[in-house]
Amino acid sequence: MSITAQLRDSVRLPGGGALVNGFAWESREGGPCRALLRNGNELEVYDLRELFTGEHAPTLVFPLPWPRWDQGVHSVSPDGRFAVFSGQRAVRAVGADGKTLWEYRHGCWGPEVGHPHTGDEQEVCRGLEHGSCRVSDDGRLVWAHVVAEPEPENWQERWVVLDARDGRELAWLPLESAAAGSNHLPHPDGVHMGLCIGMGQDGILLHWARWDGEKLTGWDVNEGLDRILTDVHPGHPGFLTVEHYGADLRLHALDGTVTAEREPEPADGGDEDETYWDYGCGFVDADTVIASTADSDRCPERARHWLLDAHTLRIRGVVTYPTGPVDGDVRPLGDGTWLTYDDRSETLHRWAQAAVGAE
Repeated sequence: MSITAQLRDSVRLPGGGALVNGFAWESREGGPCRALLRNGNELEVYDLRELFTGEHAPTLVFPLPWPRWDQGVHSVSPDGRFAVFSGQRAVRAVGADGKTLWEYRHGCWGPEVGHPHTGDEQEVCRGLEHGSCRVSDDGRLVWAHVVAEPEPENWQERWVVLDARDGRELAWLPLESAAAGSNHLPHPDGVHMGLCIGMGQDGILLHWARWDGEKLTGWDVNEGLDRILTDVHPGHPGFLTVEHYGADLRLHALDGTVTAEREPEPADGGDEDETYWDYGCGFVDADTVIASTADSDRCPERARHWLLDAHTLRIRGVVTYPTGPVDGDVRPLGDGTWLTYDDRSETLHRWAQAAVGAE
């Protein structure tokens, strides 16, 4: 079945591809949907609603603490008063005026354990490995994935919870990971935080935790070391994942129990082994999931966007765009719409399913 998409908005946004195929996206329950885009030595923050209504200037601009450091996943407080940056050797909070509010030092993400640092104490070292951080939806906590201060022959990564006011460490959990990178995803219940750690060919680790003000409790969903945390929605108590190599999508309860599963549809003219789910997938709304497929060679003409039932993952149909095929990733917004990005024109598009009878 073919399902027609309706174009709702378009805006030219250089660098906006990171919204649909990276971690430049930050959405909060009951708060603004933001794009966090690096531009030179600054982090530009855009309110998506304002962007699509004609306000093309960023709503906030923060100086990057370490201009040579271009890794890490950063976060902005709900009220926009400060940003928190995940650095190579520190997590740093910066105010809207550009002044440092606090800094939490940790071990170096550089790949050579115990290597010396010379010159500036924030000198950027070799390597692309990085952590991530996230300000909680109530603005009171900062969750961060960091490296512990090094000990001989003992590499350890940690998941720490910091007081957003002063960077004071409240609690931490040990992690059995050797990360290439990571990202956080808060659950809309306002209590639980998800952490997805990519380890390259060694797989994916997926953790959940909660801080009750006194105790940090965590658990993992790592039976296969290969599930990527992709999305959550207020209409669902659990979460959505995709297998590391795109073999299937799964809906989970918050404890990890699988409640629905869907393998990709075979490519046109091919067999089932030639098709996989891409990483870009999530909740269009409480009843609908959107996901994309491509064949093993990532041929654009075989890429598809699919709408699925958000409770059973039953496929409803393939999306047809009135402007022609769209072969990139998608970013669902949870409000009935989703984003795509055209690299050639540097244009961000917002889509919705066309009303029945309007197709």
